[in-house]
Amino acid sequence: MKRLAPPAATNVASVPTSIGPPYAVTLYKDSRDGSGTRNGFVDGGRSTDVTEEAADGYRTLATPGRSRFAVRGSEFVGRAAPVEDVPAAEAFVESVAAEYPDATHHVPAYRVRADPFRAYADDDGEPAGSAGDPVLSVLSGRDLENVAVVVVRYFGGTELGVGGLARAYSRAATTALDAAEVVERRPHETFVVTVDYDDSGTVRSVLESEGVAFEADYAATVTFEVRVPVVDAAAVRDRLRSATGGRAEFG
Repeated sequence: MKRLAPPAATNVASVPTSIGPPYAVTLYKDSRDGSGTRNGFVDGGRSTDVTEEAADGYRTLATPGRSRFAVRGSEFVGRAAPVEDVPAAEAFVESVAAEYPDATHHVPAYRVRADPFRAYADDDGEPAGSAGDPVLSVLSGRDLENVAVVVVRYFGGTELGVGGLARAYSRAATTALDAAEVVERRPHETFVVTVDYDDSGTVRSVLESEGVAFEADYAATVTFEVRVPVVDAAAVRDRLRSATGGRAEFG
């Protein structure tokens, strides 16, 4: 099977929402059928790099998923997992291949938010376009990123044809993803705003009205550590500047 070489202490006052991880997440089950595409990143056996906005929210997996079924004697096993980068995706592919060492084919596909965006698929000896591309199309159709899928096939003695293979590999990817939990992640950033006591109430009111997480340190001046979605950060800073008459200092 071909593999791609992966290219000081503070005093905290009352806080409405504590500073958290660099992503906000929303969990939900995915019910889409995998049809349609947002990005055409497929190039069987090789990766394709596409620029992606890092500030965008994106859909990925919170948990792994798997499926298993047979078609005309051939057994298919679908495995799906969240991955953080290309090396993690490659490691997952290798781990599945090691788990099923006697399988006829191990067909991988993944979409990863690298810089630039990376999408990869490989037919692993199946007819061109019959295996890797259908699996990657399911990932693209569901708009999933930082996800890897491997479909394992044990040949049962009956040829399925290109169309039959494409349907089987697509089904294996779809059902494995159906068994996983989907999460929507919104990248966040943290910044610091410092004001005199006279402006601290104004800053707190703005942050509370925006619904963002923050911590406040009351010393000689008041420092707020603010955590906000990347896409909203500039607007929040602008509102704080306006509300304080430009007296707020950012770091």
